[in-house]
Amino acid sequence: MRWRKLGRVFCPAGDVEWMRSHAANPVADPLDERIVRIFFSPRDAKNRSSIAWLELDMREPTRVVRVCEDPVLRPGEPGAFDDSGCSVGCVIRNGSERLLYYLGWNLGVTVPWRNAIGLAVSVDGGERFVRTSLAPIVDRSAVDPYTLSYPWVIREGRREGAAWHMWYGSHLRWGGSLSDMDHRIKHAGSADGRTWSRDGRVVIEPAGADEYAFARPCVVRDGSTYRMWYSFRGTAYRIGYAESQDGLAWRRLDDQAGIAPSPGEWDGDELSYPSVFDHNGQRYLLYCGDGYGRSGFGIAVLD
Repeated sequence: MRWRKLGRVFCPAGDVEWMRSHAANPVADPLDERIVRIFFSPRDAKNRSSIAWLELDMREPTRVVRVCEDPVLRPGEPGAFDDSGCSVGCVIRNGSERLLYYLGWNLGVTVPWRNAIGLAVSVDGGERFVRTSLAPIVDRSAVDPYTLSYPWVIREGRREGAAWHMWYGSHLRWGGSLSDMDHRIKHAGSADGRTWSRDGRVVIEPAGADEYAFARPCVVRDGSTYRMWYSFRGTAYRIGYAESQDGLAWRRLDDQAGIAPSPGEWDGDELSYPSVFDHNGQRYLLYCGDGYGRSGFGIAVLD
């Protein structure tokens, strides 16, 4: 496959209190044949992330026509699992609801952070979201003892009674520096999208000793084939690609990811946080460039 870059979509100007910098983890929610809403995570002056949205006119996919006035989700209450910030994982529709699966941040002492996965629900078309609980829905456990990251959820009802599937990141260990950590992508199953079971299975393996972080999976099912785009990191983040027939056993095909940095541009050093969506018969890729979203996010179309 080959993605044709259409340009950078958005980067905060720094003039809004809760949106001083970054536009990370973009994910699309098409509203109609023309407008697509993009959820993303900006940061405030204290480096705490929130979840916001903007809307694009897909007749000109880099044209922003509306930005929300307030975040749909701010950092949680002091002491909660998301009191240091919340970052979007994915947004899916479930009947009349929209379910927002997100990453909650706690800053650490012995390690830089501890993350868990939360859920918020909208009943007004995605204008406002309410947490389902002050606690995470997927937290540390015997199979995920350290920290969890960006969840991607799809719903289907035809395999082994597990109607819902989640791919998420999990630390296998911490180390003295970021390059010493080992962060992998795992899988969980659920019957209702709220209570999740997991066995710690790692679904994407590193290709070499220099790869130490895999994050932000995005999974699309095309017929009998599951397709995953993800971030992986050695010296810098890149976008990888894998395929599976069951969503559990994956074959890495990173040479088919079809997108690379553009030297000298806003995405000249890094590519991360991929998110794929279909609209009006076209497939699009949202992604971040340098600085994990500090330089904003862009959009590409599949040729």
